Amino acid sequence: MPRNPATTTDLFGAPAAGAAGGAAALPVHQPLAERLRPHTLGEVVGQQQVLGEGMPLRLAFESGRPHSCILWGPPGVGKTTIARLMADAFDAQFISISAVLGGVKDIREAVEKAQMARDSLLQQRTIVFVDEVHRFNKSQQDAFLPHVESGLFTFIGATTENPSFEVNSALLSRAAVYVLQSLTAEDLQRIVAKAQALGAVPPIEEDALERLIAYADGDARRLLNTLETLSITAEQAKVEVITDVWLLQVLGERMRRYDKGGEQFYDTISALHKSVRGSDPDAALYWLVRMLDGGADPRYMARRLIRMAWEDIGLADPRAMQITNEAAQTYERLGSPEGELALAQAVLYLAVAPKSNAGYNAYNQMRALVKSDSTRPVPMHLRNAPTRMMKDMDWGKGYRYAHDEEGAFAAGERYFPDGMDEQRLYQPVPRGLEIKIGDKLAQLRALNAAAREAAEPGVDPQPSAPGDTGSVPG
Repeated sequence: MPRNPATTTDLFGAPAAGAAGGAAALPVHQPLAERLRPHTLGEVVGQQQVLGEGMPLRLAFESGRPHSCILWGPPGVGKTTIARLMADAFDAQFISISAVLGGVKDIREAVEKAQMARDSLLQQRTIVFVDEVHRFNKSQQDAFLPHVESGLFTFIGATTENPSFEVNSALLSRAAVYVLQSLTAEDLQRIVAKAQALGAVPPIEEDALERLIAYADGDARRLLNTLETLSITAEQAKVEVITDVWLLQVLGERMRRYDKGGEQFYDTISALHKSVRGSDPDAALYWLVRMLDGGADPRYMARRLIRMAWEDIGLADPRAMQITNEAAQTYERLGSPEGELALAQAVLYLAVAPKSNAGYNAYNQMRALVKSDSTRPVPMHLRNAPTRMMKDMDWGKGYRYAHDEEGAFAAGERYFPDGMDEQRLYQPVPRGLEIKIGDKLAQLRALNAAAREAAEPGVDPQPSAPGDTGSVPG
C-alpha cells in the first residue's frame, strides 16, 4: 500500500523531505479528527505509560522490529493512531479490518495482500490492524494464528474489552498487551489548543472549555467531533467566541449535566444508592435515569448496582445478585439505549427487595479481627493429609466427615483455631430469606451446645463471642 507523501515523516521528528508540513497541510475538507491525527510519536497526546522514553511500546518503535500486540483501552485514546504510526515507522503495508463489519473474507484478502507485499521486489512488511477484535468469534480469531506464527504479517488488535475474556488464549499468547488510559483533562486541553492553532476552532471561554472537557470524558474523538460541530455552527451563526451559554444552546441535551469526576457525580450516585437502600423504587429509578441522561457510563452503573445487591440485600434475597449480573450482561449484548432498560429493571428490583447488611457487616468485622489477631495454626483435625508422613504425624486425625453424620451435620465439632473463641459476627436479619437462615443457624447452634454439654458436662458449651446475643435478632 503506497504511503501518502503528505504524511511521510521520520520516526520521531519533523516531516521528511517532500512532506508538506504535517497536519496543517492536510486538506481542510477532511474531518478535524483526521486533520489532527498524529504523524509522529512525539505528536501523540497521552499514553506515556507505554510511549514515553524507555517504555515498552516506545522501545518497540526504536528497535525497528514490529511485534504482534493488542491495544486495550476505552474509545478515542489513540489505538488506531498508534497502529498507523507503527506501519509508518516500519515502512509496512497497513491493512485495517473492522471486526464489526468484516469477516473471514476480509481476513483472506488481507493474507493475499500480505503475501503479495512479501513476495514483491521491496519485500514489504505488512501490519494487519483489527479494530474491535473482541467482536470476532473464535474461528475468526483462529484464522490469524498460522500467519502470525509464520511471520507473514504483524497482528495488531484494538479492543475496548478485557482481552483476557474476549481474545482467544492462543492468539493472546502470541501478542503483547498494552493498556491505554483515558486521556486526562490536560491531554484534552492540549488537543483543543492544537485545533485552535490550526485555525479550526474559534476562541473558547474557560467555563465552556471545562464543560467540553467533561463531556469528552477522556475521549479525543468525541472531543474533536464536538469541536468540529461547534466550529461549523459558530461560523454559520457568526459567533466569534464560544461561551458556556451558547454551548448549551447549541448542543443542548448532548452535554453532560455534571462533571463525571466531580462532586456532583458522586452526590448523584450516593442519592441512587441511598434510594435503593431506602426501598424507594421511584426515587431510585429517577436517579438512575438522571445519571444515564447526564452521560454516565452504563457499565459503571451496572457495577454499582451489583455492589448494592451484595452490600444492602445480600442473602435476604440472593436473586438480587443474579438479576443485577444478568442486567449487566444484557447491557453488554444490547448496548445503549436498549440495554439500559435491563439496568432500570434491576434498580426497581433492588429497591423493593428485602434489605440486609448482615453479610457486609460480618465481612468487615472479620477483616478487622484477622488484621488485629495473630496468625493462629490450623487445628490438627482440620489439616489436609495427602501423604503417609502427614497421616503418621496425625494431620487430619479425628476429623468428622459431616456427610456421614445425622443430618449431614457434625454436632459439637469445632472449626476455629485452638484457643480462639468461636465468633458470631454474621447475624441474619428477620427479613427475606435470612429469616430461614437465622432459624437454621439457631437449630445448628442448639445441636452444638447439646453435643458439647454431653461431651464435657459442666463446661460452658459455647464460649461467648463478640456481638453474640445468644439468639437470632428478631
